[in-house]
Amino acid sequence: MALTGFGLLFGLLNAIPFMLLGLFILGFTLWFFRDPARTPPAESEELLIAPADGKVMFVKRVHEPDLINGEGQQVSIFLSPLNVHVNRVPATGTIAFTRYIPGEYLVAWHEKSSELNERSEIGMHHSSGLPVIFKQIAGAVARRIVFHIKEGEDVAAGQRYGIVKFGSRMDVIVPLSVDISVQAGDRVVAGESILGSFPSSDIIPGDPSKAR
Repeated sequence: MALTGFGLLFGLLNAIPFMLLGLFILGFTLWFFRDPARTPPAESEELLIAPADGKVMFVKRVHEPDLINGEGQQVSIFLSPLNVHVNRVPATGTIAFTRYIPGEYLVAWHEKSSELNERSEIGMHHSSGLPVIFKQIAGAVARRIVFHIKEGEDVAAGQRYGIVKFGSRMDVIVPLSVDISVQAGDRVVAGESILGSFPSSDIIPGDPSKAR
């Protein structure tokens, strides 16, 4: 009887590390998928809002063939596994297109990951008429992209729209007329931090002689 009791105790003690590991994995998973409430800044309709939590990797000029059809400026945000990974719409307006593109799994901070990695690409027209393109980009760890907005849908800056699981990157591309106010190294919060501002909407884009 004593030997049996000792064996049960020994087995229980051996199981404790595995139980703790299981609890840790469960706790981390629940924490990773957290979705805290966010409050967009005042007058968010005129602003470009961060679509993701993370660190601004770079701000640069790029050629963008979709909607912009020329030179634009790109803000890239890196999300570590410790960041909130719920993604939010960066501007108020109407969705013009959505697409999912299979691809590679380069590390998210690789400059070519926005062109080669698995990703979603979403284009929209801001309420001023200016185009905005934003991309969810999978990284070496992130292997699942989820988004739930569709072409023709009206959206608001800061609205939840998707998630990239376990480390990733987001790019936002806008025309040169948008005043970008962040720089590499800045920390941003999805749905709250301001990336930039759109030019005055009292002029119809493409026809500066006509006021609204």
